[in-house]
Amino acid sequence: MPFTFHSHSGQFCRHAKGTLENVVKAAIAKNMLVLGLTEHVPRSRTQDLYPEESDLTTNDLHTAFHAYVDEARRLRSQYGSQIHILIGAETEYITHDTLDELKRLRKKYDLDFLVGSLHHVNGMPMDFSPELYEQIVEHCSGSRSEMFRRYFDEQLVLLQELQPEIVGHFDLIRIFHPYSAGVEDPLLQDDIRNLALRNIDYAISYGAIFEINTRAWKKGLRDAYPQRDLLQEILARGGRITLSDDSHGEHDVCMHYDRALAYLREMGVKQLHYLRKTAEGAVQVRVLDNATEHDFWAANGFS
Repeated sequence: MPFTFHSHSGQFCRHAKGTLENVVKAAIAKNMLVLGLTEHVPRSRTQDLYPEESDLTTNDLHTAFHAYVDEARRLRSQYGSQIHILIGAETEYITHDTLDELKRLRKKYDLDFLVGSLHHVNGMPMDFSPELYEQIVEHCSGSRSEMFRRYFDEQLVLLQELQPEIVGHFDLIRIFHPYSAGVEDPLLQDDIRNLALRNIDYAISYGAIFEINTRAWKKGLRDAYPQRDLLQEILARGGRITLSDDSHGEHDVCMHYDRALAYLREMGVKQLHYLRKTAEGAVQVRVLDNATEHDFWAANGFS
């Protein structure tokens, strides 16, 4: 699609590659209309640093985020005539203090939008590696079902506290679930499914947009996030949908958008929503009708 609202660069994210400017240039080269920049918000506790950040301090993360916003503003000024750039951030929720810090951070930097993502359960990172994912299972008394319950309960708190404009990879908790080993999907259990539906209903109630996040295919899942069972529920409830590549560098821009086009058509999605900032500074939600017929797809060889 001619937009993404979830992106990273190696300049400000250790598990990404390349510069933020190269991400912008790649989006322009693919004729994207809107690019949402969303580097991770900084964490403030040493124990929350990832293994790849062992040489950093939490102060370094805050310094890097400040530099990110400065660079994003420079790029918007330089390339704004070629692509509409929004400056946002991807959230964390580790403790309740994390949410309070994030509210202050958004106000301090006057961010255009937030991607509301949950990467931790019980204060432990779930999407960094299968090994850390399994450690969370152990901390949940060996119960994958309990881990899923806690994920959706913590996700609801994040949604309620921050009301992010974009809901990021809604069912990220599935990332390392051992489907290939025949382990039952906890979302087949009524009580867990109802927790997910509760969160969907809440996000819809305040006007959130759910991203179809194509990075799930890079992780080997059947569908983009959210998987089709939950996407069907979002659509049936009148939820608003957008598209994001969750790029981690210039080479990921529009990653798997060929599969996204097929997925949109298969799921009957004809309308996508996107954000755009007015000259007065207000961020508005706009609608793209007949989204799967847009010239963008053919121009990039995706149709």
